[in-house]
Amino acid sequence: MKSNAPIILVDGSSYLYRAFFACPPLTNAANEPTGATFGVINMLKSLLNQYNPSHIAVVFDAKGGSFRHQLYSEYKATREAMPDDLVKQIEPIHTIIKAMGLPLLCVEGVEADDVIGTLAIEAASKGESVLISTGDKDMAQLVNEHITLINTMNNQILDPNAVIEKFGIPPAQIIDYLALMGDKSDNIPGVPGVGEKTAVALLNHFSGISDIYARIDEVAELSIRGAKSLKEKLFNNRADAELSYQLATIKTDLNLDIKADKLDIQPIDMAEINRLFEYNGFKRWLIELEHKKFIPSQTDNENSSVQQQIEVKQVATGLTKIANGYQTILTESALDEWLTQLSRCQQFAFDTETTSLDHNNAQLVGLSFCIEPGKAAYIPVGHDYIDVPDQLPLNEVISKLKPLLENENILKIGQNLKYDCSVMANYGIDVKAIAFDTMLESYILDSNGRHNMDIMAEKHLNHKTITYDQLTKLGTKKLPISQIDVESTTQYAAEDADVTLQLHQTLWPKIEQDKRLQQVFTKIEMPLVPVLVKMERTGVLIDVPLLNNHSNELAIALQKLEQAMFISAGKEFNPNSPKQLQKILFEENNLPVLKKTPKGDASTSEEVLIELAHEFELPQLILEYRGLAKLKNTYTDKLPLMVDPKDQRIHTNYNQTGTVTGRLSSNDPNLQNIPVRNEEGRKIRQAFIAPKGYKIISADYSQIELRIMAHLSRDKALLDAFSQDKDIHRFTAAETLDISEDSVTSEQRRNAKAVNFGLIYGMSAFGLAKQLAIPRQNAQNYIDRYFKRYPGVGIYMEETRQQAIEKGYVETVSGRRLYLPSIKSSRALERKGAERAAINAPMQGTAADIIKTAMIKIAKWIDSTQNDEIRMLMQVHDELVFEVKEDKVDAIKQQIKQIMENCYQLSVPLKVDIGVGNNWDEAH
Repeated sequence: MKSNAPIILVDGSSYLYRAFFACPPLTNAANEPTGATFGVINMLKSLLNQYNPSHIAVVFDAKGGSFRHQLYSEYKATREAMPDDLVKQIEPIHTIIKAMGLPLLCVEGVEADDVIGTLAIEAASKGESVLISTGDKDMAQLVNEHITLINTMNNQILDPNAVIEKFGIPPAQIIDYLALMGDKSDNIPGVPGVGEKTAVALLNHFSGISDIYARIDEVAELSIRGAKSLKEKLFNNRADAELSYQLATIKTDLNLDIKADKLDIQPIDMAEINRLFEYNGFKRWLIELEHKKFIPSQTDNENSSVQQQIEVKQVATGLTKIANGYQTILTESALDEWLTQLSRCQQFAFDTETTSLDHNNAQLVGLSFCIEPGKAAYIPVGHDYIDVPDQLPLNEVISKLKPLLENENILKIGQNLKYDCSVMANYGIDVKAIAFDTMLESYILDSNGRHNMDIMAEKHLNHKTITYDQLTKLGTKKLPISQIDVESTTQYAAEDADVTLQLHQTLWPKIEQDKRLQQVFTKIEMPLVPVLVKMERTGVLIDVPLLNNHSNELAIALQKLEQAMFISAGKEFNPNSPKQLQKILFEENNLPVLKKTPKGDASTSEEVLIELAHEFELPQLILEYRGLAKLKNTYTDKLPLMVDPKDQRIHTNYNQTGTVTGRLSSNDPNLQNIPVRNEEGRKIRQAFIAPKGYKIISADYSQIELRIMAHLSRDKALLDAFSQDKDIHRFTAAETLDISEDSVTSEQRRNAKAVNFGLIYGMSAFGLAKQLAIPRQNAQNYIDRYFKRYPGVGIYMEETRQQAIEKGYVETVSGRRLYLPSIKSSRALERKGAERAAINAPMQGTAADIIKTAMIKIAKWIDSTQNDEIRMLMQVHDELVFEVKEDKVDAIKQQIKQIMENCYQLSVPLKVDIGVGNNWDEAH
């Protein structure tokens, strides 16, 4: 026998009725009933997966009566006949159990209870642990230090203490208790007028029935309601009480042909079990059998599926091992015990399992908590498969968790906490003390890395986690997590919380080694999490009819462009097909081949089309077509479908780890890519509107990266220009051309703007020449004059390149590190790209730090004033967008401007441009 596994004895007759009435009336292709069959096998499957025993027996009542009928002819006489649909399923159930390799027992002349009782007492007498799976309260008489009951329908465990808690008496008095009360379902007479409370009261005073009758006169003196008449009832019905005692007593001394230690589980008969499941239509189990997930310990001893115990490994950090003893919380007492432990912690990790990645509408399936490595628990609240155990009511769990999660003195740890906090907000919980997000810890240490928990666990803890796909995927099918059994989900969810805690314990000390990194984490990234939660949940109001109209306009424009392309090309073609474009452009229209793909084909990339469009009509038309098609498919068609019907708003998702520079990205929808410089893009922005009585305010940092360049380079001319609030592009044109600012033409200013922004993105003379359509030598001369006038910029760029080569990273003003893995690459293109990134990353990263700091300070101001007249809606590039009460616009926009311009100290002043309108386009 397995050292830790109990001998399991299953009350098959109890399973039959419970499964029949709990499961829907399923049928197979032959229209035969299969609901009870499914239910019984599913309960057995769950039991086997949970305990992985080596010895088990499934015991059923045999046909015909038992010795109890001879004692009392009316025994079970009032019980209704077994339903025909259940009778039809008994033989199929027996057949499947045998094919599963499980010992099945039916002994004539006695009941299943007596067989179970005999086997249990025999095993217990040898010191073996026994687990009886039943829903029958009569079995409680068997409970002792070696024998435990489990109710498979709700996972309730009854050991000696639990019996006392449930019934008010110890196991030794259960027979007396049943004899006094009688049992209507079995037609055991008992003593008329004695119910549960009276029986317990009697047994709390007397040791049992024999003691009651030996001291019958004392009954009248008890403080029991109707004590005086009770004595008479007991006296007059003594024969029935003693008969009931015999009927209620489970035999434990049968002479059985098999002993408990011989109840070995045999290998599954795969051919037979497949045939039976196919016949009964149990398709999910057929898939599980194919993928060795039905009962992993039987189908594949080396299978690493969820139901099997997790492999125990010593983690690389020397922390406590990843455990397999995770707890499922199914009772109020267990929940209270865990809440007590959690409330005494300085910090804990938690995670949610939900129905959706849409944080705004996701519903809880369960929550997991971890208080120390290896010690974690899962609270299921929303599993909904057929034989799911009784779960605690969701509202009860929420009400108990709310004070804990809103406690500001207990630190919370999570992986992507922004999502978990938003889910909890759906239930009225405002999670406080959001202290450590392991995804952000990993991001702060190396923004180039992958911040997925499964990858992080293998990298930092040397531990392979149970993945979501492993949990939910069966063959080609994927089930929602609510349909996965609680036992498997416990291992998955509790492990998530456990791994999260251990990742924090591994990553945080590394961050603490660099105080500037620590500041970026604690002062910028973590305080931003609740700000983003609120922004995402607020969303932005959308004018759906306007978008629909614009989509129709784009469709008409695309049709016209399509016809124009076909006329220009001389035939119809698919503008999205590179192969067709290659043929049309370069073979049939003989356009020059500017670039080739790695396979040697003529390239049709956007870069090539832009170059060709300077001279040829067809590439220009293709570019226009692609641009409009992208707007239509990505925005005008898609945005109306993303509107939440509850509030008519779009709720984007902001990603704090989506870029290597620290800037936020967004998805569903991607707000960062809505064009602002063309009419079609501005029409899309017009659909982002203010509700009645409100206005949209746009606050945009002006030339922020150039200002950061001035700060980083310490170039005197640049510092002076920004300090004097000069037009930096006009000033640059005047400086590089050695003319007065008043003499600068629009074209000269445009060229200077291209240089100002181009150089911080690492643009070469070749790139500048292409952008300005001037000879390369002219572009080089322009760049040379630029560095001559701004020598500090050239020095900064060279110093930054050297730092990147020496250290492998560059830093923002705040101390955010930006690693450059290709800076020493032997491939020139990769190395040059890394050098350009080294120059630009500190500016982009500092810009990200600045606007994140502004968001935190504005949110703090809004919260401190409890101001419901302003809502922060969006963050796009260097811009923040707000929804503000119409009559408060002037005062609030000044406050926004003041906070944004003073939230971060540089050597030059920050400047914010503010706009107001009824929609985003008007305000920008």
